[in-house]
Amino acid sequence: MAVSAPETVSPGRGTARDVARVALIGNPNTGKTTLFNRLCGARAKTSNFPGTTTASRVGRAALPGEWLTDIIDLPGLYELSLNVPETRIARDVLTGAALYRQPDAVLVVIDACNLTRNLVLVGELLAYGLPVVVALNMIDLAQGRGLTIDGRKLAERLGCPVVPMVARRGEGVDQVRSALADALSHRRAPLDVGVPGEGSSIETLTNWADDVMAYSAGRPSAPHARDAFTERLDQVFTHPVLGLLFFVLVMGGLFYTLFALATVPMDLIEGTFARLGEFSDRLLPEGPVRALVSQGIIGGVAGTVVFLPQICLLFFLISLLEDTGYLARAAFVMDRVLRRFGLPGHAFVPLLTSSACALPGIMSTRLIPDRRDRLATILVAPLVSCSARLPVYVLLTSLLFAGRPLYAAAAFAACYLLGALAALGTAALIGRSWLRGEARPMVLELPTYKWPSLRNAVFTAKDQGLSFLQTAGTVIMAICIVMWWMSAYPHVPPPAEAVSLRTQAAAPGASEPERSAWIGQAEALEVRAAQRGSFAGRLGRLAQPVFAPLGFDSQLTVGILTSFLAREVFVSTMSVLVGGSGEADVDVGVIERIRNATRDDGTPLFTAATSASALVFFVLAMQCLPTLTVTRRETGSGRYAFLQFAYMSVLAYVASLIVYQSLRAGGIS
Repeated sequence: MAVSAPETVSPGRGTARDVARVALIGNPNTGKTTLFNRLCGARAKTSNFPGTTTASRVGRAALPGEWLTDIIDLPGLYELSLNVPETRIARDVLTGAALYRQPDAVLVVIDACNLTRNLVLVGELLAYGLPVVVALNMIDLAQGRGLTIDGRKLAERLGCPVVPMVARRGEGVDQVRSALADALSHRRAPLDVGVPGEGSSIETLTNWADDVMAYSAGRPSAPHARDAFTERLDQVFTHPVLGLLFFVLVMGGLFYTLFALATVPMDLIEGTFARLGEFSDRLLPEGPVRALVSQGIIGGVAGTVVFLPQICLLFFLISLLEDTGYLARAAFVMDRVLRRFGLPGHAFVPLLTSSACALPGIMSTRLIPDRRDRLATILVAPLVSCSARLPVYVLLTSLLFAGRPLYAAAAFAACYLLGALAALGTAALIGRSWLRGEARPMVLELPTYKWPSLRNAVFTAKDQGLSFLQTAGTVIMAICIVMWWMSAYPHVPPPAEAVSLRTQAAAPGASEPERSAWIGQAEALEVRAAQRGSFAGRLGRLAQPVFAPLGFDSQLTVGILTSFLAREVFVSTMSVLVGGSGEADVDVGVIERIRNATRDDGTPLFTAATSASALVFFVLAMQCLPTLTVTRRETGSGRYAFLQFAYMSVLAYVASLIVYQSLRAGGIS
């Protein structure tokens, strides 16, 4: 919301109506981005892993005194002197280098539980001569550990304002706004109170930080009970065996929750779209427009939007786990696993990010210093199951285990496990052949345990849901319309057998049950003829011999081919193809409608063997053109993108072939 300001002169910076600029900086895990969200009303993604954010982001905040301010949320970093991407970005912003405008003030967030380490960065920032405000975050956790910090003494030693706060609860945020407004109004540089100057060694800064800590904070005389409890938790969560088992249990529980809790909202969404389909059928006259709206648009989008509850719930639960500090422990455990397969410890961040989307996962590999490690991570990142695969997993596992959520959850979790194992196996193969060398371990700080923020979790789920709906409203809808057109045109004459059946039904002397049966048979024959004669049917029959060994018919082949543009359109494509066949009842849910789909010979399309084969194919195949584009850009060569597409496609085909043929050989059709 825009806030006007009077035309008053500010020293050296023009008028107060000008938008001021504040750099927000801090160590990883200090609650920096949480404070950014509080100040700007934004919902930026937070993470407990250093280096997740590789670029600055800007939010608009209104401060007391009618100040309009752009807050620049910089990447989390430990020292400005390090030569890594996040520190280079921060230095450019602080000095106004490159395309950045130098900030008018700096807001640095420090962790009250790790004061000495955080003060090293504060000491470096004070040397820039910009107005500085220190946000002393997590003061509640420090007090819970028996640590007392005197904010006035700390401000006295730093020569700048210090505001104690609890960002996740919003405590102290108004005081931070006031302190920033005062700093912007007066443009005072920090007082010279003996802070080491620019270019000071880290040893000098560390000694200075110890002195400041000793002056302003009182340590408990004995280890606090909460610290002992934290250590006991870490002994379990970071144990090589127990930690891995606990991680598997947590992920299994998360996937089970997706199926157990999302049933009701899914049913509501399906019912809503069914009513919309009925309404459009009543409102519009019979013809191509009604068919397009009912079957192409409403039916196609319904096939994707129905999975919105699982997507929102997944990111809500992951956000809660992340806020507690547990996922950092999981990273510590997984670091040992990754290095055994030739991946660097730093790869955990890109691979975890790829579970949401491979695009930011691949881009975050910029933080990996070694080119060999970076290339290996880029090549295997798309094998990690992303959120675009989620609707397909839900559909196919639901078809496999109808009415059995525990089995469906196990199959769902197995998809993620299969993708992870494929990524590790591919990395090991690459590391022993093409990209030889040893991976570097990751240095990871374990954050403090804390209660998760429901507010952040809700906003994260909301943002991911809206992003999904934007895709459904643009790309997916466009593909649905194209697929409806391809499945509806060109029109073909009814087959002779259908004409004969309708003639029999119209002849005098036939009973009503006989007429109904003959008309039903005629309609089925006409629908199949229309499907086979349509553009989609022709395309499917052209490519179907390639996919026949996997158990795919022409309809499923069309769904597979369109999914190479984007995985998530598979469900919508199948919904359109099935809905366009005339066999679907608008009162039947999307999953049930697809479950009841049949092949040209009248046999079920999604048998157990076919569903399992398709599920494995979608876990392993490269079906995302934007990912290939980013791979080419990040590696600087199109050959890596081609290699990525080729080996993932071959891997998916071979694995799917083995699954389908093995199940058939075992008597499972």
